[in-house]
Amino acid sequence: MPPTQFHQSVLKWFDQHGRKDLPWQQDINPYRVWVSEIMLQQTQVTAVIPYFQRFMASFPTLADLASASQDRVLAHWSGLGYYARARNLHKCAQTVMEVHGGEFPRDVEALASLPGIGRSTAGAIASISMGINAPILDGNVKRVLARFHAVDGWPGQTRVANELWALAEGYTPSKRCNDYTQAMMDLGATVCTHSKPRCEACPLAEHCVAHARGNPQDYPGKKPKKEKPVRLATMLLIECDGDLYLEQRPPSGIWGGLWVPPQLEGDDGGEASAQEWLAAQDIQAGQVQPLPPMRHTFTHFHLDISPVWIQLANRASLEGGRVAEPGGDWYKLRQLNRPRAAQDLGLPAPIAKLAKQLDAFRAPLLAQEDATVL
Repeated sequence: MPPTQFHQSVLKWFDQHGRKDLPWQQDINPYRVWVSEIMLQQTQVTAVIPYFQRFMASFPTLADLASASQDRVLAHWSGLGYYARARNLHKCAQTVMEVHGGEFPRDVEALASLPGIGRSTAGAIASISMGINAPILDGNVKRVLARFHAVDGWPGQTRVANELWALAEGYTPSKRCNDYTQAMMDLGATVCTHSKPRCEACPLAEHCVAHARGNPQDYPGKKPKKEKPVRLATMLLIECDGDLYLEQRPPSGIWGGLWVPPQLEGDDGGEASAQEWLAAQDIQAGQVQPLPPMRHTFTHFHLDISPVWIQLANRASLEGGRVAEPGGDWYKLRQLNRPRAAQDLGLPAPIAKLAKQLDAFRAPLLAQEDATVL
């Protein structure tokens, strides 16, 4: 299928069936396209839409984002996962303001050199918002091209990636490249889907090799499976008068820059480990109660959390202990349980879930204590 016929077929399909009402397709500019592309990495469109809308309401311009605190940016990302994206987003905004005078460079290589922007994201920004002829190769486009040409192998392999990039470059038109870029992403997201592709609705089906072979699900090749390791942590939910103690994680690494309870890493001792920790810190606690264990899965490992509620009579008992160090603060449990938009705190989704569980766990016990006093 000649490149001209390929992109004409895709554009004709897009004109009739493509999505044109997504929030980032309105008032198109490099900033809005960039934020949407970063959010859409590893995340479905339906999940991204409310985050994008809240993000734009709080940071309507690049300058607003660059001048915001990292805490505030991470708070708006809470629940989306892959938090390095948010940290890089913030760093990139500051770089564009400081190095490029607040304007995204009109060059794919210069865009790709910015924090958190790779070759495909740079191509999307350049083509969609600037009309520059630049190919992209996100997950959706990889799937369409791998099936259309029956490209064997996992796209994470250099050989396969190079072949797909060559195809992407060859098919990208010089005119309407912005619509073509959106069309290819839409085609992969809505027709050439990961499972149960709707080949009968695809404008490329007649020339698709995988469709002719009857095995589109075999492309692209899957990443070789590797057993995910399991890490352990006892998480100390230190509470006093309805306030929960949280510490800010270092800026890099897992949950970097986010707020979490103190944890004993590499430990699944639960209540016993919490009691040992309290004794070592010479801290007197009222209640020490284990909560149901939780598993949270990251990209490269599982984290098995043993949460323990530690109720303190007063905050003074923490003086001199580990939690008295800088980098920690108290937050009301009820505040942590409000909708994310009302928070100004970067809180990982599993920690928000633990805070909610703790609030619910405390309620009947506290009611029982009040009844006993009466």
